[in-house]
Amino acid sequence: MIERVDPFIGTEATALPAPAPDGLAATWWWPKPQIGNTHPGATYPLGMVSACAYSGAYPTGYGRYDLATEGVPPTIHDEQLASGFTHFQQSGTGAIRKYYNYFRVTPMLEPLDALGTLWPLTDEEAEPGWYAGRLGSGVTAELTVGPKSAVHRYTFPRHHDARVVIDFSLGGLAIPYGVTTPLRAHLEQVGPGVAQGEIVVEGAPLAVYVECDADAWRQMLWYDRRLMPGGTRLDFDYIRPTTLRTFGLMWAGPSEPGQSVELRFGFSLRGPQQARENLYADGDRDFTSRRTKTAKVWKKQLQAITVDTPSPARQTVFSTALYHSLIKPCLAPDESPFWPRSGPFVFDISTMWDIYRTQLPLLTALQPERAVELANALLTICEEEGNFPIGYRMAKGSDRFARQGSALAHTFLADLCQLGMTGIDWDSALVHMHNDLRRTYGEDFLLTGTAEPISHTLDIAFGYWCTAKVAAQVGDTAVLREFAPLAERWVNAFDPATGLLKDSTFYEGTKYNYSFRLVHDMAARIALAGGDEAFIALLDRFFGYGADAVVQPGVRPGADELKTGYALGRFEGLNNEPDMEAPWAYHWAGRPDRTAEVVHAIVHEQFGTGRGGLPGNDDSGGLSSFYVWASLGLFPVAGQNLFLVNAPSFAESRLRLADGAFVIETTGFVEPVPGGPVQYVQSARLNGAPLDRSFIRGDELHRGGRLEIDLGPAPSDWGRAGRPPSTSVTYTDRSAVETR
Repeated sequence: MIERVDPFIGTEATALPAPAPDGLAATWWWPKPQIGNTHPGATYPLGMVSACAYSGAYPTGYGRYDLATEGVPPTIHDEQLASGFTHFQQSGTGAIRKYYNYFRVTPMLEPLDALGTLWPLTDEEAEPGWYAGRLGSGVTAELTVGPKSAVHRYTFPRHHDARVVIDFSLGGLAIPYGVTTPLRAHLEQVGPGVAQGEIVVEGAPLAVYVECDADAWRQMLWYDRRLMPGGTRLDFDYIRPTTLRTFGLMWAGPSEPGQSVELRFGFSLRGPQQARENLYADGDRDFTSRRTKTAKVWKKQLQAITVDTPSPARQTVFSTALYHSLIKPCLAPDESPFWPRSGPFVFDISTMWDIYRTQLPLLTALQPERAVELANALLTICEEEGNFPIGYRMAKGSDRFARQGSALAHTFLADLCQLGMTGIDWDSALVHMHNDLRRTYGEDFLLTGTAEPISHTLDIAFGYWCTAKVAAQVGDTAVLREFAPLAERWVNAFDPATGLLKDSTFYEGTKYNYSFRLVHDMAARIALAGGDEAFIALLDRFFGYGADAVVQPGVRPGADELKTGYALGRFEGLNNEPDMEAPWAYHWAGRPDRTAEVVHAIVHEQFGTGRGGLPGNDDSGGLSSFYVWASLGLFPVAGQNLFLVNAPSFAESRLRLADGAFVIETTGFVEPVPGGPVQYVQSARLNGAPLDRSFIRGDELHRGGRLEIDLGPAPSDWGRAGRPPSTSVTYTDRSAVETR
């Protein structure tokens, strides 16, 4: 699997494998940026540190693109360029406002005045945990990382005064309003080849301990591009953006052809001493050993799912999607700079709105111990700061992203609780979940029965439902009785006259994109729309059945163009997060065959190889994890302990889970191609017993087993009666409905 990963997928504007979308996919309209916004840099699974070439471009610091919130991203560079190599990058996000890229390292053959030059970047290579490229100056760079460390190796040509420069003052991006300026900084030389320091950026103290093995080279501090021979420390108590002068550290000396210099970095949010300890704790400080060790960790992680396909391209797309799904969030135990106690800490939840539907269920399935660590980190944040975050980054205070969503951590916690996960104090968790629901948007919800934007009504009602699940687990019947009627207020968000959400403002989308959320009472939701046929008609219209092909937005689309597109009320082709759930809503209406058609078009026409292989922002693995689940023929219904079953896009796949392997096998499978025929489930068996329902429970997946799926070229009656459960009813067959 690791050899099939291509970290460059998603780094350039969307260029999908088919010449043009076909059938349903041609009717979908993508308003959000048509680029994955990933980077190819060195990463560690859920690690604290990444390292990559830096051009200052949006949004990771790597690449050629300017800020874009709609359509095709405009370029700011005509080719790949780099002024050095930085640490800490976002992964697949959009306008996240915290762009990191701290401690830029620049190998140079020019005088210090040339610092910041953008050299052509060629001969790029990357694999999980390793990145390499060659600067136009003639220096070759290689980067690798550990959980809390990074190691660089630079190979120089012959030169009388080669140098490696570390810029402590740089941060953010080279676009308007993208620069990050440190507020305070400290830098000191500890001894030959050793230095340490700390910068306070976005309210967070980020410390570094660095070693350089160029023993014969001069070691100097510099300020305002001027060397400070003999200087041993720099201190800045207060830095303003208007008066910032660059500063940092440098090693310089003559180089022979092919001579390599290694730099080893330890990082911490708790001071230089802990940064040093982190470097040594990560072990294997020389470049080759560190690269080998990180590759072994990635190999183990990527072996968690294996798929059977004769297509190298499809193997690459799947392996890379799994890789992108396991980069974020950044788990940094014992690193919180904001409270003194040790224990779980996390940053780069960017954001829960992006990852709670698909990426967190994938993490829970493949690495339950890390899911528990993340849950405890979220609970600690709530306890220390007063709320669960929607977004949380390496910056002081949580980012609530109030327009995106509310009460999304409750969904993650409910999944873990229903699976019986240990290692979490569920009594304490219930207190925090209970209290969080009564803050901010929750106050309006309690007073009026709704919260604006109206989509937050669905969030909060579902948050009450999830919290009631935890209350049931710990035996708190009082909370259970109190929250059950509040969970039913989801209905207040809908207009019975249209079967859709009421008019409101919506974050990145329209009421259509949010109207097909998988609420906890889908039976009542379908009844509100007028029953199965009326609900299916709404979905069919949304997915473009019978509609004409559309024209996608181009570079810098105008307001009129966007208004016309949004007026379609159309599926956005995985270019928007709320749409991820919509294809699966057909299951509750007894039409999993429709799900098969939509998901087939998504999986085979919206993802591909090459730098343009993603249809939109990967959003910390949220998009890639959708692909992983969908191509396996499963979809997690976040918070509800359910996995919906669909036609897989691989003949066989195997998930390595904590309690055993879960194997998905098919009969009648035909290797799919873009624009090719759809395959439909004809029948299924779970552990040898007939599976007439179109879902399995979370515990059935997590304990391992065997799911056998018979496929065929035409829709069948499978799943029409065995529909997923709802709060109000449990479907048993097509003619009988048992009311609970």
